[in-house]
Amino acid sequence: MGHHLDALVDAAATGDGISLDGFTVSRSDDGFRLETPESTLNGLTEGGLREALADYDDYATNWYFWSEVVGESSPQRRAFLRWVEGASVDAGGDDGGDADDTENDGDAPSVPERYDDLRDGVCREWGQLLVTVTVDDHGERSYELRHADEVDADRDELDPYRESLAARQLATYDEKGRYRPLKTGNNLAGGWVFPDLDAHDLVETVETFYPASVPNWYRERRGELDVAHWADAIGRQTGMYSVVKTWNRGDGHEHVNWVAEACCDDSQCVKRREWQYDDDTDLDVDGGDGAFPCREPCSVVIAASRKWTRLEGEETQTYEFELTPSEKEQVEDIIEAVADDRTDAIREADVYEGANRYRARFLRAKLFDDEGNLGGVPTDASDDE
Repeated sequence: MGHHLDALVDAAATGDGISLDGFTVSRSDDGFRLETPESTLNGLTEGGLREALADYDDYATNWYFWSEVVGESSPQRRAFLRWVEGASVDAGGDDGGDADDTENDGDAPSVPERYDDLRDGVCREWGQLLVTVTVDDHGERSYELRHADEVDADRDELDPYRESLAARQLATYDEKGRYRPLKTGNNLAGGWVFPDLDAHDLVETVETFYPASVPNWYRERRGELDVAHWADAIGRQTGMYSVVKTWNRGDGHEHVNWVAEACCDDSQCVKRREWQYDDDTDLDVDGGDGAFPCREPCSVVIAASRKWTRLEGEETQTYEFELTPSEKEQVEDIIEAVADDRTDAIREADVYEGANRYRARFLRAKLFDDEGNLGGVPTDASDDE
């Protein structure tokens, strides 16, 4: 603890002293003044200050960690780390180490209360990531990162990683080995753990899983998030994606509602959608509850919208075939199961489930002709000629 005390006493002896999380130490002609929410000591000599700090160890090590270890070189990293452990986070300004932070998350616990929690481990979810921070007897933090669905998994059952760049490979494929085009998609595979990260490496690893999530979260807290709404994002499209601009004609607003409902739901993406149709027109679809914001339509949304633009450009036709009421409900069940990615959860023996594989195969055998046409009706009427 000696180096903590040396740094603290040196800082307190200069300028306006130190002040953080209700802990203040300053120096005047009468000696040092030490103040916490619980008590105040005046007229302390340097030796007396050092002795007194032994009774305020949590405050002292807390100051040292935020001022000397984390520092102020990256306000967004500092703000994120404070959010993780439930400390006060400045919504504006620089969240500086020597100025009291302005709480933006409700009533933050006192330093001793926070340390009691940290000794047991404090957990926060960030998308599908679970961050757990603990503190040791010297006030040093250790961070563990794992999949949020594996909160109760024994650490020994998970594959350990220690380099932040390992997150790049872990984020590339889902649990079935399929490529994940959307890094914030709600299909991050588990089975891994980063067991002992320091503050810097934690943020680097989180940012590797979810690029730009921490900076955008921080900018949003400061009221500085630059949101690019649908109309602006689509207006920038060129080449093969410029066809999506046609959705800004007519009832484009309704089309974009469908896009947001399909792609930007919590079940599909861990971001919270902040973009709307344009500056004056909000979408009717809820933006979700993610911890960090989505500031513009992503590449997956744009690519899917290009396909939907072409599909929606087709002229409607009338098809006629007969279904029993149960068959109509089964078609609805199949669409729902595929849309919600529940097909793998439907057991082969559960023939009471409409999207059961054998039920679907039976429906195909009954209703499809040899050419694969539902009800024997060709998709293109010219095929009948």
